Amino acid sequence: MGRTLLAIAGTATCLVLLLSFKTRSTPGLTSAPAIAPATQTAPSRYPRPATGRPRPGTASTGAPASRGTTTATVAGDVTQTIYGPIQVTITVKNGKITAASVPVYPDGSSHDQQLNSYALPQLVQETIAADSASINAVSGATYTSQGYISSLQSAIDKAGT
Repeated sequence: MGRTLLAIAGTATCLVLLLSFKTRSTPGLTSAPAIAPATQTAPSRYPRPATGRPRPGTASTGAPASRGTTTATVAGDVTQTIYGPIQVTITVKNGKITAASVPVYPDGSSHDQQLNSYALPQLVQETIAADSASINAVSGATYTSQGYISSLQSAIDKAGT
């Protein structure tokens, strides 16, 4: 019985120490957040090149929509993730989000394309269902989800909903 209690106490102590362990920063890496607004603001209705940058095209004005009286399409800020830029565009009708699209997203590798093919439709669906930026991140697409939610919130702010 004494050995069992000692083993349990030792295991608990090791677990506490492991969970409280802080790693050092690697030289050359910064502790900047994974998501920061980018300087790009123009959305695109056309396919993007492999870099994830939008091609020139007709852009939404990003003007606020009057709540309850009009339909407007508003582009959120382009948000930079560690995998590339992401931007959300929403359509607001009578103060409610009726549609969402992602004209700019990372697509430079097959991994990006595979990840976004399942993550982005889920995020769009949750956006319309929640009618807000209070949505769940998609498991396995954390950075993309965070970038999406950040851009979505900026679109909602611009729309005034």
